[in-house]
Amino acid sequence: MTIRVLLVDDQALLRKGFRMILEEESGIEVVGEAPDGDVAVAMTHDLCPDVVLMDVRMPGMDGIEATARIVDGGAASRVLILTTFDQDEYAFAGLRAGASGFLLKDVPPAELIAAIRVVAQGDAVVAPRVTRRLLETFARHLPDAGTDSGSGVSELKELTDREREVLVAVAEGLSNAEIARQLFVSEATVKSHVGKILTKLGLRDRVQAAVLSFQVGLVKPSRRGASGR
Repeated sequence: MTIRVLLVDDQALLRKGFRMILEEESGIEVVGEAPDGDVAVAMTHDLCPDVVLMDVRMPGMDGIEATARIVDGGAASRVLILTTFDQDEYAFAGLRAGASGFLLKDVPPAELIAAIRVVAQGDAVVAPRVTRRLLETFARHLPDAGTDSGSGVSELKELTDREREVLVAVAEGLSNAEIARQLFVSEATVKSHVGKILTKLGLRDRVQAAVLSFQVGLVKPSRRGASGR
Protein backbone atom coordinates (compact mmCIF):
# COMPACT_ATOMS: atom_id res chain seq x y z
CA MET A 1 0.00 0.00 0.00
CA THR A 2 1.30 3.44 -0.92
CA ILE A 3 1.60 5.96 1.94
CA ARG A 4 0.29 9.35 0.83
CA VAL A 5 2.12 12.29 2.44
CA LEU A 6 1.29 16.00 2.63
CA LEU A 7 4.27 18.32 3.23
CA VAL A 8 3.64 21.44 5.34
CA ASP A 9 6.39 24.05 5.73
CA ASP A 10 6.60 27.76 5.01
CA GLN A 11 10.03 27.33 3.38
CA ALA A 12 9.74 26.11 -0.20
CA LEU A 13 13.36 24.90 -0.21
CA LEU A 14 12.73 22.59 2.74
CA ARG A 15 9.56 21.24 1.16
CA LYS A 16 11.55 20.49 -1.99
CA GLY A 17 14.23 18.72 0.05
CA PHE A 18 11.71 16.56 1.87
CA ARG A 19 9.96 15.77 -1.40
CA MET A 20 13.22 14.60 -2.99
CA ILE A 21 13.92 12.33 -0.02
CA LEU A 22 10.45 10.85 0.11
CA GLU A 23 10.01 10.35 -3.62
CA GLU A 24 13.13 8.16 -3.70
CA GLU A 25 11.34 5.69 -1.44
CA SER A 26 9.06 3.03 -2.87
CA GLY A 27 5.63 2.97 -1.32
CA ILE A 28 5.58 6.69 -0.43
CA GLU A 29 3.88 9.38 -2.52
CA VAL A 30 3.91 13.13 -1.87
CA VAL A 31 0.38 14.24 -2.74
CA GLY A 32 0.75 17.95 -1.99
CA GLU A 33 2.57 20.83 -0.33
CA ALA A 34 1.20 23.53 1.96
CA PRO A 35 3.01 26.75 3.01
CA ASP A 36 1.03 27.35 6.21
CA GLY A 37 -1.45 25.86 8.64
CA ASP A 38 -4.60 27.21 6.98
CA VAL A 39 -3.71 25.65 3.65
CA ALA A 40 -2.62 22.44 5.41
CA VAL A 41 -6.03 22.01 7.06
CA ALA A 42 -7.84 22.61 3.76
CA MET A 43 -5.55 20.29 1.79
CA THR A 44 -5.84 17.55 4.41
CA HIS A 45 -9.61 17.73 4.06
CA ASP A 46 -9.42 17.61 0.26
CA LEU A 47 -6.59 15.10 -0.24
CA CYS A 48 -6.98 12.82 2.81
CA PRO A 49 -3.25 12.01 3.07
CA ASP A 50 -2.15 9.16 5.32
CA VAL A 51 0.53 11.31 6.99
CA VAL A 52 0.88 15.08 7.30
CA LEU A 53 4.50 16.14 7.77
CA MET A 54 3.92 19.33 9.77
CA ASP A 55 6.23 22.27 10.52
CA VAL A 56 5.66 24.08 13.85
CA ARG A 57 6.47 27.74 13.25
CA MET A 58 4.71 29.21 10.22
CA PRO A 59 3.05 32.55 9.44
CA GLY A 60 -0.66 32.67 10.18
CA MET A 61 -1.86 29.41 11.67
CA ASP A 62 1.07 27.52 13.18
CA GLY A 63 1.61 23.77 13.05
CA ILE A 64 0.23 23.08 16.52
CA GLU A 65 -3.10 24.77 15.78
CA ALA A 66 -3.27 23.13 12.36
CA THR A 67 -2.65 19.74 13.96
CA ALA A 68 -5.44 20.32 16.47
CA ARG A 69 -7.88 21.31 13.72
CA ILE A 70 -6.99 18.30 11.60
CA VAL A 71 -7.42 15.91 14.52
CA ASP A 72 -10.55 17.58 15.92
CA GLY A 73 -12.06 17.59 12.45
CA GLY A 74 -12.07 13.80 12.47
CA ALA A 75 -9.57 13.33 9.66
CA ALA A 76 -8.01 9.89 9.40
CA SER A 77 -4.71 11.56 8.52
CA ARG A 78 -1.97 11.29 11.13
CA VAL A 79 0.34 14.18 11.88
CA LEU A 80 4.10 13.90 12.26
CA ILE A 81 5.57 17.17 13.53
CA LEU A 82 8.99 18.32 12.36
CA THR A 83 10.75 21.30 13.91
CA THR A 84 14.16 22.85 14.32
CA PHE A 85 13.35 23.63 17.94
CA ASP A 86 14.51 20.95 20.37
CA GLN A 87 12.26 22.06 23.23
CA ASP A 88 9.88 20.02 25.34
CA GLU A 89 7.21 22.71 25.06
CA TYR A 90 6.81 22.10 21.33
CA ALA A 91 6.68 18.34 21.75
CA PHE A 92 4.13 18.58 24.54
CA ALA A 93 1.93 21.01 22.61
CA GLY A 94 2.09 18.72 19.60
CA LEU A 95 1.09 15.67 21.62
CA ARG A 96 -1.80 17.52 23.23
CA ALA A 97 -2.96 18.65 19.80
CA GLY A 98 -3.09 15.01 18.68
CA ALA A 99 0.15 14.54 16.76
CA SER A 100 1.42 10.98 16.45
CA GLY A 101 5.07 11.91 16.39
CA PHE A 102 7.68 14.60 16.93
CA LEU A 103 11.03 14.78 15.17
CA LEU A 104 13.72 17.38 14.53
CA LYS A 105 14.25 18.53 10.96
CA ASP A 106 17.86 17.35 11.00
CA VAL A 107 16.75 13.76 11.56
CA PRO A 108 18.60 11.34 9.22
CA PRO A 109 16.53 10.53 6.11
CA ALA A 110 16.31 6.85 7.05
CA GLU A 111 14.78 7.74 10.44
CA LEU A 112 12.32 10.12 8.80
CA ILE A 113 11.19 7.42 6.39
CA ALA A 114 10.86 4.91 9.22
CA ALA A 115 8.85 7.40 11.29
CA ILE A 116 6.43 8.04 8.43
CA ARG A 117 5.89 4.30 7.98
CA VAL A 118 5.31 3.78 11.70
CA VAL A 119 2.83 6.65 11.96
CA ALA A 120 1.00 5.48 8.83
CA GLN A 121 0.54 2.08 10.48
CA GLY A 122 -1.21 3.73 13.42
CA ASP A 123 1.54 3.85 16.03
CA ALA A 124 3.44 6.78 17.55
CA VAL A 125 7.08 7.67 17.09
CA VAL A 126 7.75 9.41 20.39
CA ALA A 127 9.76 7.13 22.66
CA PRO A 128 7.65 5.90 25.62
CA ARG A 129 9.95 7.38 28.27
CA VAL A 130 10.06 10.70 26.43
CA THR A 131 6.27 10.74 26.58
CA ARG A 132 6.37 10.02 30.31
CA ARG A 133 8.90 12.80 30.92
CA LEU A 134 6.89 15.30 28.91
CA LEU A 135 3.64 14.46 30.66
CA GLU A 136 5.18 14.64 34.11
CA THR A 137 6.92 17.92 33.35
CA PHE A 138 3.79 19.57 31.97
CA ALA A 139 1.07 17.71 33.90
CA ARG A 140 -0.04 20.95 35.53
CA HIS A 141 -1.18 22.18 32.10
CA LEU A 142 -3.44 19.19 31.47
CA PRO A 143 -7.16 19.91 31.89
CA ASP A 144 -8.60 18.01 34.85
CA ALA A 145 -5.11 16.65 35.66
CA GLY A 146 -5.02 14.75 38.92
CA THR A 147 -8.78 14.32 39.10
CA ASP A 148 -11.04 11.44 38.25
CA SER A 149 -13.33 13.53 36.11
CA GLY A 150 -13.43 14.81 32.57
CA SER A 151 -13.62 13.21 29.16
CA GLY A 152 -12.53 9.59 28.97
CA VAL A 153 -13.67 8.51 32.44
CA SER A 154 -16.86 6.86 31.25
CA GLU A 155 -14.94 5.02 28.55
CA LEU A 156 -12.42 3.80 31.14
CA LYS A 157 -15.25 1.84 32.76
CA GLU A 158 -15.48 -0.23 29.58
CA LEU A 159 -11.95 -1.56 30.06
CA THR A 160 -11.31 -4.93 31.64
CA ASP A 161 -9.05 -5.07 34.70
CA ARG A 162 -6.19 -6.34 32.54
CA GLU A 163 -6.71 -3.63 29.93
CA ARG A 164 -6.68 -1.00 32.67
CA GLU A 165 -3.46 -2.52 33.98
CA VAL A 166 -1.90 -2.33 30.52
CA LEU A 167 -3.07 1.28 30.12
CA VAL A 168 -1.32 2.27 33.35
CA ALA A 169 1.86 0.58 32.16
CA VAL A 170 1.67 2.43 28.83
CA ALA A 171 1.28 5.74 30.67
CA GLU A 172 4.23 4.88 32.89
CA GLY A 173 6.42 4.74 29.78
CA LEU A 174 6.83 0.99 29.40
CA SER A 175 7.32 -0.56 25.98
CA ASN A 176 5.27 -3.56 24.87
CA ALA A 177 8.21 -5.84 25.66
CA GLU A 178 8.54 -4.43 29.17
CA ILE A 179 4.81 -4.71 29.79
CA ALA A 180 4.90 -8.31 28.59
CA ARG A 181 7.67 -9.16 31.07
CA GLN A 182 5.88 -7.37 33.89
CA LEU A 183 2.58 -9.15 33.28
CA PHE A 184 4.10 -12.51 32.24
CA VAL A 185 2.39 -12.53 28.85
CA SER A 186 3.57 -12.36 25.25
CA GLU A 187 4.25 -9.14 23.36
CA ALA A 188 1.51 -10.15 20.93
CA THR A 189 -0.95 -10.29 23.82
CA VAL A 190 0.12 -6.84 25.00
CA LYS A 191 -0.24 -5.45 21.48
CA SER A 192 -3.73 -6.92 21.32
CA HIS A 193 -4.65 -5.32 24.64
CA VAL A 194 -3.30 -1.95 23.52
CA GLY A 195 -5.34 -2.16 20.32
CA LYS A 196 -8.52 -2.91 22.25
CA ILE A 197 -7.80 -0.06 24.68
CA LEU A 198 -7.39 2.43 21.85
CA THR A 199 -10.59 1.23 20.20
CA LYS A 200 -12.66 1.40 23.39
CA LEU A 201 -11.33 4.84 24.32
CA GLY A 202 -11.56 6.19 20.78
CA LEU A 203 -7.87 7.12 20.74
CA ARG A 204 -5.41 7.24 17.85
CA ASP A 205 -2.26 5.84 19.49
CA ARG A 206 -0.53 5.04 22.80
CA VAL A 207 0.67 8.64 23.20
CA GLN A 208 -2.95 9.82 23.42
CA ALA A 209 -3.64 6.95 25.82
CA ALA A 210 -0.84 8.19 28.07
CA VAL A 211 -2.13 11.77 27.91
CA LEU A 212 -5.63 10.61 28.87
CA SER A 213 -4.28 8.55 31.78
CA PHE A 214 -2.63 11.62 33.27
CA GLN A 215 -5.59 13.84 32.46
CA VAL A 216 -8.12 11.73 34.40
CA GLY A 217 -5.74 10.95 37.24
CA LEU A 218 -5.32 7.26 36.46
CA VAL A 219 -1.57 7.89 36.66
CA LYS A 220 -0.16 10.57 38.94
CA PRO A 221 2.89 12.66 38.03
CA SER A 222 5.86 12.35 40.36
CA ARG A 223 6.53 15.36 42.55
CA ARG A 224 9.69 16.27 40.66
CA GLY A 225 7.95 15.91 37.29
CA ALA A 226 4.99 18.03 38.33
CA SER A 227 7.18 20.83 39.61
CA GLY A 228 9.31 21.03 36.47
CA ARG A 229 13.00 20.40 35.86
